[in-house]
Amino acid sequence: MKPALEFEKPVIKLREEIEEVKKKFAAKPSDKLATQIAELEKKADALMTDIHSNLNPWQRVQISRHTNRPFMLDYVKHCCEDFIELHGDRHIGDDHAMPAGFATWGGKKVVVIGHQKGRDTKENLLRNFGSAHPEGYRKALRLMRLAEKFSLPIVTLIDTPGAFPGIGAEERNIAEAIAFNLREMMTLRTPVVAVVIGEGGSGGALGIGIADRVLMMENAYYSVISPEGCAAILWKHREHAPEAAAALKLSAQDLSKLGIIDGIVPEPLGGAHNDHETSAASLKDAVLAAITELEKLPTADLLEQRYQKFRALGKFTEN
Repeated sequence: MKPALEFEKPVIKLREEIEEVKKKFAAKPSDKLATQIAELEKKADALMTDIHSNLNPWQRVQISRHTNRPFMLDYVKHCCEDFIELHGDRHIGDDHAMPAGFATWGGKKVVVIGHQKGRDTKENLLRNFGSAHPEGYRKALRLMRLAEKFSLPIVTLIDTPGAFPGIGAEERNIAEAIAFNLREMMTLRTPVVAVVIGEGGSGGALGIGIADRVLMMENAYYSVISPEGCAAILWKHREHAPEAAAALKLSAQDLSKLGIIDGIVPEPLGGAHNDHETSAASLKDAVLAAITELEKLPTADLLEQRYQKFRALGKFTEN
């Protein structure tokens, strides 16, 4: 059974009521019960539409963290005809929080890199809850350089609460690994498309997020700090996370208005965790459209547009 989000509970209660009526109908069919089921299903659909048409930023953060939400390798499975994973950064070792490899995406040969979370304790320990170590970012850059060498587009799928802040990561220089990626990605002579598929947390997201096109799934978030972290600093308590989420302007809808991202990938009603295949189909089409557009650009124009795109961030005017 899928874990329920608090704001979805009225719909779930209604769905449970529908199942009870269906059991009665199966035992003793009648026109009255059939009509009741149809009315309840219509009511449930209307309630779901109403809830998801008026989501606030904190609710979208909750959806982005849903354990049934498709992760990086789920999207690879649905979007790619094949995927050959490569391992290791050639310095320290392999990082299972950052799978990467060659793939065929809708007929186009690409390099795919992304953060991978886990759905249970064992998998989360293997994937480090989606928080990559320095070797994960160095592996990512190694694969990006291979993509550049063979003139392959790069697709990065971002889903992390942030880079791993542990002692080992600090000893192996996590800050330098991310900073180096920021510089090197700016000069890659091949198209780069980044998609925030769930959580887009701080430098951990930026370490594979310098791209010609930055897209976001409809219910993802992208922020310099988590709402809980922001609340702890500004309000001295995590209970103010909903207020922090609103203030941070971290939703795809807000970031699109601010010009931080280049597009929003729609999710099915109820969120991507309710329908992996439809979500993957939307993502696949959006990435293919971006790659097709970028491949038409001469390399010099591609690099100049990428540079100007990020130079323009943070500019604003006041009346």
